[in-house]
Amino acid sequence: EVLLGNNRKSTLQSHNYEPDESEVWRAYVAQQHFSNRGQWWTTGKLRALKRWGLTLVVGILQAIIAVTCNVASRKLGEVKYDHVYDLLEFNTMSGSAMQAGASGGSGSNAGAAEDYSYYTADGYLDMNQDGIPDSEQDEEESILSEYWFNFWNSPFLAFFFYQTTFALAASLFVYIEPVAGGSGIPEVKCFLNGIDLPRIVRLKTLLCKVVGVTFSVAAGLPVGKEGPMVHSGAVVAAGISQGRTKFWGVDTSFSKFSDFRNDREKRDFVACGAAAGVASAFGAPVGGVLFSLEEGASYWSTKLTWRAFFCAMVTLGTLFTIRNQDSQWGQASVGKLFSFGEFTSIGDGSSNFSVWELALFVLIGCLGGLIGACFNAGNERLTIWRMKNVNFSKKRRVVEVLVMSILVTTVSFAMPLLWGRCTELPTDMQDWTNQEKELVGNLVPFNCIPGKEYNEVASLYFCEADVAIRQLFHFRETGETDSSTFSSAALFLFFIPYITLASFVYGIAIPSGLFVPSLLAGAAFGRLFGHLLHKLDHTSGTFADSGTYALMGAAAVLGGMARMTISLTVILLEATGNMQYVLPLMMTLMAARFTGNVFNEGLYDIHIHLKHIPFLEPEVPTIAERHEIVAGQVMSTEVKCLRPVERVSIVYDLLKSVSHGNFPIVDTASSGTLYGTASRSMLCTLLQRRAFGQPHDVNNGHYHSNSDGSVDYAELLGPKRLSPLVQWDTIERVYPRYPTIDDVQLRPGDRNCWLDLRPYANTAPYTINETASIQRTYRLFRTLGLRFLCVVNHNNQVVGIITRADLLPESLSDSIMRGRNAHMTQGGGVST
Repeated sequence: EVLLGNNRKSTLQSHNYEPDESEVWRAYVAQQHFSNRGQWWTTGKLRALKRWGLTLVVGILQAIIAVTCNVASRKLGEVKYDHVYDLLEFNTMSGSAMQAGASGGSGSNAGAAEDYSYYTADGYLDMNQDGIPDSEQDEEESILSEYWFNFWNSPFLAFFFYQTTFALAASLFVYIEPVAGGSGIPEVKCFLNGIDLPRIVRLKTLLCKVVGVTFSVAAGLPVGKEGPMVHSGAVVAAGISQGRTKFWGVDTSFSKFSDFRNDREKRDFVACGAAAGVASAFGAPVGGVLFSLEEGASYWSTKLTWRAFFCAMVTLGTLFTIRNQDSQWGQASVGKLFSFGEFTSIGDGSSNFSVWELALFVLIGCLGGLIGACFNAGNERLTIWRMKNVNFSKKRRVVEVLVMSILVTTVSFAMPLLWGRCTELPTDMQDWTNQEKELVGNLVPFNCIPGKEYNEVASLYFCEADVAIRQLFHFRETGETDSSTFSSAALFLFFIPYITLASFVYGIAIPSGLFVPSLLAGAAFGRLFGHLLHKLDHTSGTFADSGTYALMGAAAVLGGMARMTISLTVILLEATGNMQYVLPLMMTLMAARFTGNVFNEGLYDIHIHLKHIPFLEPEVPTIAERHEIVAGQVMSTEVKCLRPVERVSIVYDLLKSVSHGNFPIVDTASSGTLYGTASRSMLCTLLQRRAFGQPHDVNNGHYHSNSDGSVDYAELLGPKRLSPLVQWDTIERVYPRYPTIDDVQLRPGDRNCWLDLRPYANTAPYTINETASIQRTYRLFRTLGLRFLCVVNHNNQVVGIITRADLLPESLSDSIMRGRNAHMTQGGGVST
């Protein structure tokens, strides 16, 4: 994780979305135009073809990664649950049969033996001396003998071992790459906002994220893999578009063009990758595009919408192709994609709810927003404690993962034991759909007779999260009571501990998402709400079925946590596949957002602010609306300027002494007016390539002094340029790993040489007058995605510079304490 200090001037750099319009850049563009003259197949068309081709590759790769992660986590989960189920079944059968044998087959215990006979294939079999049928005992022992160790026939010890082992494996990958922890959505959101977070889109991060979340989900922790899939798509898109990786030291030949190796192209590819991530997680391509638009990208365009749509479409098509290969790509099985199951209408041509129930859905939305606000507040306090006591040490983070895994394991095993009641499986299922029959087969007989009874609480804890969600959405209620479904007490016993554990777990050192845990907790809450309504109505059919309320509850809790509306509505609609829920979902999510915003922000925004990342919101901070603030108050006056022709020693010492990313170039011949700007990366590249001239090339023994005693060497040289030019594509070829000042080795005599910055200076920088309002300054900076903004006076002289850190709310609060002409009292002007 990128944990920053409390100093508002963070060390994070901003992306540079605008090219430096220098002489070498203009020469490069002119060369491109000249080569395209009279050509039908131009460089622009070739670039567009490559862009669409790379977007296609991103969609395919992200789908393959998602399928691989999904299959691997399910296989690991099956290994764990199969072993635990076999041990539970063995203990249950042994206990009931021994109890029946000890009672001599009389009384109520005779019923237990009779129940046990349900397993026998050919009537009642003979019991051995322990009261267990010989064939069944042999079968169970042979099943248990398949495992390498049976933990002294203790289901809890087996469950404990698998849970903690998988959790520690997930933590190991975060130990290797710390930024792989969490969901990754806040980091992707910051990246698309223009913040250059280190190592966020590296291949090493992708490997640790995907493999780590596979173990996280298999560890039974209340986490999902949907958030990490968004991060995965972003990394895949960034890596494919750049065509190089530091992890393997690979620089692929197909991408050795500088067209896509810049911040603007990388940003657009990452936005497409985020859309593909959502599409691969939920099978929701349109929802993925809207998610990237609503939650991710700070800068959007119509062309980017089409590319994101295309990328998500390719991802979904690849998922269809992979998951339907067993049918020789015949009729596609939609059920093989992630879905909430098939929502069918109860009545012919009518909806599952009444119009007046929309008010109840709004109420669920308000309650979900309140639950989400409590979830966010609790996680915020816990995260602050972690940052102070845990996160500074990798070993402590691993220990915390172990402690949380033990806690989750204990609660998951203790709650079904605490419930301690077995419910009979439904027997009359002639008119039930195949989906409902399949859900009955997924119910867990925790300490109950398999095939005849199940434990309601264990059926929610001891299975995959998406299976539990479908149970809550679709498990049928029969009769005048809810005895054949999840009872209200069982739902309560699941909902409170589960959402509490989810709040505890989010933020520990494992890759984890919050979509599925929020949906599962919300589904339990919504079904519980439906049960209460049915109890009031005595189940006479006035209200909608509990599955409908479970869907609304899932949307409400997730909306209350993440505060998403448009994209979440479409994602849930695409997952349910039923358009009758459009209006209820919209109203529920809006109510959840409004209610939650009364108390705090969304969880992703909370984590961004806790890490002190300089994130620029779409709107101007509210403090700027209440006070009159101008650019001259918020700007930084600690600006270091250069002249158009400068000594190497001055440039080298300046880069060594300060960490500024850009330096204004002032023309001393015209009283210090702004000539242009020079980026740190460009200066380091010129020094490393020794693009400077000898001392005698400039003065030749003659000096021309200005009125202040300085020497204007640019005027002395005139149109003459020092040393051969370094081409623009040569400077940009090493993006994003430009040389640093530590990479520069000066030879004896180099310090007296001259560096001619005129061909490389950005002579068209964005500027703003010092008297401009903060509203105009903020809109200009954020809308254009600037890295810095030069502040000038009426004479076009540089008086300060504004970076994104200067536009944060806390920085604006500090500026209120300064007067309108504060820069006049701080030494007046800038150092050169």
